[in-house]
Amino acid sequence: MLDFNVPPFTGKEFDYIKQAVEERKICGDGRFTKLCSEWMEKRFQVKHALLTTSCTHALEMAAHLTGIGPGDEVILPSYTFCSTADAFVQRGATLVFVDIRPDTMNIDEKLIEDAVTERTKVIAPVHYAGVACAMDEIMDIAKRHGLQVVEDAAQGVDAYYKGRALGTIGDFGCYSFHETKNFSMGEGGAVVFSREDKLEDAEILREKGTDRSKFFRGQIDKYTWVSYGSSYLPSDMNAAYLWAQLELADEIRADRMATYDFYHRELRDLAEKGYLEQPFVPDYAQHNAHMYYIKLKDEPTRAAMIRHLRSCGVHSVFHYVPLHTATAGKKYGRFHGEDRYTTKDSERLLRLPMFYGLKQEERELVAESVRSFFIH
Repeated sequence: MLDFNVPPFTGKEFDYIKQAVEERKICGDGRFTKLCSEWMEKRFQVKHALLTTSCTHALEMAAHLTGIGPGDEVILPSYTFCSTADAFVQRGATLVFVDIRPDTMNIDEKLIEDAVTERTKVIAPVHYAGVACAMDEIMDIAKRHGLQVVEDAAQGVDAYYKGRALGTIGDFGCYSFHETKNFSMGEGGAVVFSREDKLEDAEILREKGTDRSKFFRGQIDKYTWVSYGSSYLPSDMNAAYLWAQLELADEIRADRMATYDFYHRELRDLAEKGYLEQPFVPDYAQHNAHMYYIKLKDEPTRAAMIRHLRSCGVHSVFHYVPLHTATAGKKYGRFHGEDRYTTKDSERLLRLPMFYGLKQEERELVAESVRSFFIH
């Protein structure tokens, strides 16, 4: 069976983990953590990149740093992972879901402003499949209404909007380095931002509420508990694993892009005949080949395709169940406006195998297996 995902591995991961152990610095903010942070800051042109134990924790940090709280509202798509919502629910905020664009599966920027109320404090766009949301429009709405923007760029590491790295456009950006992502540390993430007024708060929050970061920089002679915080630092062994991949980021990107382009080319005729829909990438977006999905006629057709692909030795998977239909979504939020596309398109979407190192014969197997479902 061809797996849907295989975690990225370059071959240097064990060497770097061994180095971290030998240097006797395996807790947070060691040498490899700094290497990863500096790489992101330079490549993405952002002032601060703080590694975290997960993108969930990066989102929690970002939500906390916005100052959102009980009685406040956050606008977000329902078609996303629950962590996007959980971060704001933890702060006592109300979730306001709006519909998505059917072409990109991203939040529909044209529907955001109508959902703004006097209680709105944050907009949380999600860059689905590493394809950028319409950030100019979103930032314009935020500016006019005095709102903050938290980008969920879990799938958008090394993807861009008009040349700007996803996650660096709003007030805060959140990345994922989970095993399913383009670059992985098993479980891990990062919060990125350029607001100098938030750096000290972010460091204290990340360091269990202490000013420990200042102590290690020699700015104070001892550190103490100064505010609320938690332990959001990943082990330097995890960072060592990630560093082995960031060193080869261009190679990994090119390999994934080759798979994406092959699928897109080989399945184009099926799309032209109306059998399926392919992903759409707007001119303003430079995606990272995080995912390749197809959209089928309806949910029964998708279920049949999954069974067919499995019979061909190919593991394929669907994705999010809209949050506003979930028990917690109904408890903590509301859907503003009409659900024209969120539910309907979520039921049609199917993800094909995509990972670093996917062989050409495996790509051909996937494409031919999809084709054989329609053409006998």
